Formats: sequence, C-alpha cells, structure tokens
Amino acid sequence: MKARSQHEMKKSLTWWDLMWFGIGAVIGAGIFVLTGLETKKHAGPAVVLSYVISGVSAMLSVFCYTEFAVEIPTAGGSFAYLRVELGDFVAFIAAGNILLEYIIGNAAVARSWTSYFATLCNHHPNDFRIHVSSLPDSYNQLDPIAIIVIIFICTLAVASTKGSSRFNYIASIFHVAIILFIVIAGLTKANPKNFTPFAPYGPRGIFVTSAVLFFAYVGFDAVSTMAEETKNPAKDIPIGLVGSMVITTLAYCILAVTLCLMQPYQQIDEDAPFSVAFEAVGWGWAKYIVAAGAIKGITTVLLVNAVGQARYLTHIARTHIISPWFAKVHERTGTPVNATATMLAATAIIAFFTSLGILSNLLSISTLFIFMLVAIGLIVRRYYVGGETTPSDRNKLIICLVLIVGSSIATGVYWGSSDGWIGLVLSNSVWFLSTLALWLGVPQAKKPRVWGVPLVPWLPSLSIAINLFLLGSIDKASFERFGIWTGILLIYYILIGLHASYDSVMESKTTTREVNSSL
Repeated sequence: MKARSQHEMKKSLTWWDLMWFGIGAVIGAGIFVLTGLETKKHAGPAVVLSYVISGVSAMLSVFCYTEFAVEIPTAGGSFAYLRVELGDFVAFIAAGNILLEYIIGNAAVARSWTSYFATLCNHHPNDFRIHVSSLPDSYNQLDPIAIIVIIFICTLAVASTKGSSRFNYIASIFHVAIILFIVIAGLTKANPKNFTPFAPYGPRGIFVTSAVLFFAYVGFDAVSTMAEETKNPAKDIPIGLVGSMVITTLAYCILAVTLCLMQPYQQIDEDAPFSVAFEAVGWGWAKYIVAAGAIKGITTVLLVNAVGQARYLTHIARTHIISPWFAKVHERTGTPVNATATMLAATAIIAFFTSLGILSNLLSISTLFIFMLVAIGLIVRRYYVGGETTPSDRNKLIICLVLIVGSSIATGVYWGSSDGWIGLVLSNSVWFLSTLALWLGVPQAKKPRVWGVPLVPWLPSLSIAINLFLLGSIDKASFERFGIWTGILLIYYILIGLHASYDSVMESKTTTREVNSSL
C-alpha cells in the first residue's frame, strides 16, 4: 500500500520529536481558546475538574492509540487501525469524521489566532474581521487573518517533516517559558476568594465543560500518524505519546487554577482570558507576553495538525476509497504535498466564515466518536483472530461489546435528559458486569508483540464508557450537524468509495497472480 505513494516518507523522527510534537499539538488550542468561555458560562472554578476528567479520557485513548501505532506503524493513524480490525466501512465513516475533526479543529484555532493577535494590537478581535450582515449569525464575521496564517502553515508543512519538527521544538521551548511566566506571575496575584463558589453550575456544568474541553486534548492522534516516519516505533511512540499527554494534563490543570485564582469566574474574558486577567490585576504589560505565547501555541497546534491530517488523507487515498492523487509523496521533500494543500484549503474556507462556538462542539463529537471506535477496535484486536477464535468465544465477545456500548450510551442519554440517579446506577452496573464477563469468560486471542495497553479489557472498556458519557453532554444542534455529515459520508461510500476500494483490491490480487505466474 505504501508503494501507491510512489515515494517513501523519510524516517527522521525520535521519541524526543514525538513528545514535543505532542506538546506542540495539544497545548495552545484548548487552554488559550476555550478555557475562558467554558469557565464563565458552564463550570466556574470547577473547570479544573473538567480538565482532569477530559485528561483521564484522553489518556485512556492515548494507551489505545499507542498499542496500535507500535503494532501498525503506518501514516494512517486511527483509519489504518480501524480498517484492520473493524473493516473498510467503519474505517471510512471514522475517517470522514477524522478529517472533519482536523478541518474544524484547525479552523477554530486559526480564528483564535486572530483573537490573540488583536490583543497584541490593543483591539477587539472583530476589529480585524469583516462583518457581513446578510449572512446568518455565527457565520457573518469573516476572518482574513486566519487565511494568511493557514497559508504560512501549509508552506512549512509541505517543505519538510523534520524541519517542521525543529520549528515546533524551538517554538515549544518558548511556549513552556510563557506558561511558567503565567503560572508564577499569576499566582502572585491570586485571591483564594475567587474560588468561591467552586462549582456554581453544579456537576452537570462540570461534565458539559469536560465534553467541550476534550477539544483541548485533540492533537495527540496526529502524533500517531507519524509512526511511518519514526526511527524506532516500538520505543519512540510510547514514550512520545504518553509523555506528552502527562505533561499536557498537568499544565492544563495548573493554568486553569491560576486563571480562576486571578479573577472571579464571572469576569473572565471569553476570547483572550489570560491576557485580560493580567490587565484586570493591573499588569497590563503582561498581557502582551501572554498573547505572544498564545499565538506561538496556536501556531504549533496548526502546524502539527496540518502534518497529521495530511497523513490521514494520504493513507485513505492509498486504499483508493478516495482518489490516489491525494496519496502522492513528493520525491524531494518526502511529504504528502497534495494532501496537505487540500486539507488546509478546506480548513481556510471553514475558518473564514464560522464562529468558535459552533466549531468546538462539533469537533468534540467527532473526536469522542473516533476515540470510542479505536477502543472497540483494540478489544476486537485482543480477543478475536480469524480462524483461531472459536464461534462460541466470538459470540460471547460480540454480546459483551454490545452490552458495554449499549450501557455506555444509556448512561450518556440518561445523564443528558434526566436529573435522577437510578438509571445511572443500572446502566453502570450493566457496563461493569459485561466488562467483567469479557475479562473472565473470553480468552485473549492475541498478545501485543512489543508494547500493550495494561488491564485489558478494563481500560479500553472504560475509554468507551467515558467517551460515550461525554457525548451525552453535547448539545442537540451539534449532533444534527454530525448526523448530516455522517449521512453524506455514507452516501459517498455506497456510491463511490466501496466500488473504488473493491476495484483496488481486485487489481492488487491480479497483479500478485501475474507476478507469481511469471516466477
């Protein structure tokens, strides 16, 4: 399949590169973009608990991604993993949502770049946007600066993966220095009274915020797509992915605590919370340092996501589900130029029109859905091997998975629609008993060769439960957009993708037979 790209991607990355890619991909988007909005509207100071919940869910997904990336070190990321374990159809539906996740995520981050640039210039973000009254609300603030930033990122991403890594590494060191400044300087202006009330919107507000703030952890999956360019995947990927996620979660929690101690949650700014917080405590000069750090963080998030999304598209094109033109790797740079340019063009269009609120909720749905599928794929990988697993064990596996997923969905739906607790106890009991039955009643058919997720099936099952539970906190309008997009993907797959993928497989088999007969 790699041969369909015509040229090999260069193996130039180590665990050090991957860890800094992970830090650069994740820190910047959520903490600088959404913390202010969610703290003020949904969580209050309890936003730190929301970050912990999202971080635990993300870490469980990191474990699943890491095992797959070590065992299947290709550029396709979760698309490649799901294709191997759950088949073309599930993989394609997931792939479409993966691409949507990246396009929306980068669009949201590009628009926030404008917000912090405006802070540097002592302007309101909308001063740099073009208001078009004839367009609907949330789509009528056009953002030309976001387009310029995306063009710069595209140029850097197609030039060299190693060059992108060096830029990210240098920029991330600067970013860490800014974070340390925010924490140390911010805590000198801390007022413990600002932490009261701690959870003004109650437990529901905490979990609603957790679902949205999952956006803050998007990016580590982009690192898994670089497995094909990693020198030693078995060693480098676990250290790089897990290490970057631990550092990121700690940084988010500390930054959230600092922000809430500096200002009452009602006064936190929705667009540039940290910059405005320093201005509010009399350190107006510090907002420029914070804004510069935020811009750096947002820039590296854009860069790493641009690198990751292009590799997803490249691997999808290698299967011929979409045109193989997207799979081509440039001979000199060793990067997928066509895929990179296409994805960033789509990102630029979305970023030009759409507001952050709409983008963040839709992004979280796609991300949680994909992470849930990867956890299911990992359980299937461990417990089912064609030709070896007995029909009885296969049937027990299917029943347990149906109960795990069904009870998790019931928990999310009940949480989103009711204030009672009886339904939650029942659904969680079903989840626990079905996971226990899988653990005790079905033998594992496959052990990881190098690195594996510990405590299987408990950790992937918990990942499924948390992801589906957080989905229950997303608003109805976002689910409607998600459903429309998934419906479009389904129509495309039935009319075009299925046939193209089948023809590609048949062509490969014919070529193999011809080669064998000639020998």
